[in-house]
Amino acid sequence: MAALSRTDLERSLRQGLQPLYLLVGPERYLRRAAAHEIAEAALSTTLIREFNEASFSLLTDSVRSAIAAAEQLPMMSERRVVRVRDFARLRDADEDVLIAYLGNPSPSTVMIFTADELDKRKKSTKALLDACTVVDFSPLKDSEAKAWAKSHLKTLKSAADDQALSEIINLVGTDIQTLANELEKLASAALDTGRITMDLVDELIGRTRELSNFELGDHLLANNRKRALETVHRLLDDGAEPVMLIGLIAGNYHRLALGKHLLARGGREEVFRNISMPPFKRDSYISTLQRSDAKKIARGLQLTAAADLAIKTSQATPRLQLEMLVCELSG
Repeated sequence: MAALSRTDLERSLRQGLQPLYLLVGPERYLRRAAAHEIAEAALSTTLIREFNEASFSLLTDSVRSAIAAAEQLPMMSERRVVRVRDFARLRDADEDVLIAYLGNPSPSTVMIFTADELDKRKKSTKALLDACTVVDFSPLKDSEAKAWAKSHLKTLKSAADDQALSEIINLVGTDIQTLANELEKLASAALDTGRITMDLVDELIGRTRELSNFELGDHLLANNRKRALETVHRLLDDGAEPVMLIGLIAGNYHRLALGKHLLARGGREEVFRNISMPPFKRDSYISTLQRSDAKKIARGLQLTAAADLAIKTSQATPRLQLEMLVCELSG
């Protein structure tokens, strides 16, 4: 079935719940928010939620365990919710078990699958796409990220004019988790006035301008490990946080993926209609898109996601994870 947009999902939930959802794409922040929204709708009348909600990661759990949980009856509730993360790690031996469940899902369970991307060569992927309500979480365009930022600032009781918002997106990228972190930092700094100015943006995140201008991205794509590490160390010495830099690297790869798609679909004009870029950088950016390899971009997204997870689970220091990531990406 055709994939829904995030707005379509909100409308769909108002009309009624489905037994199977697939949330797919690299925009994890909004994907997590959607999974939460679905779960809230399913369990809104549940008194003992902890007995009717389960979560599984196919990095460590078997899909058979998730299906067993989905087949249990709810406890003093109309529904259960079962979340299955990291679907790309589904074992080949479990495909038939999953396909059988997709053909006859429990009517009292809402099952939510999430994945950064799908291997469409697998028969389980086709079954999942056919059976589920699919919601697309592709990287946001600059205009979409700007609109989200403007809305999010309202929840933080702060505001910024269009020029400041455009500069924030230009510096930070369109990865919403990274953007949310930076907006919260800016809103805290602007607590007295409730207004984020260009001076404040330059003061707090302007130091990452080199990365936003794709210098580091260029070095990574060119496999220039020495220059890439030099750029990273310069940014770290200037006070940038490793977690933020990993988010910015991910944002650059998201933009590359979007830019490559737009270039193939509509050419140069389509690219810059959706991606903000200083005029003096446009020619070099198009050259970068033309020589970049789609597999390398996909690998970059996977590696940045893995580095982010490693930091969150305290595997080595954030700085070491960042340096290892840069070495892997430029290898």
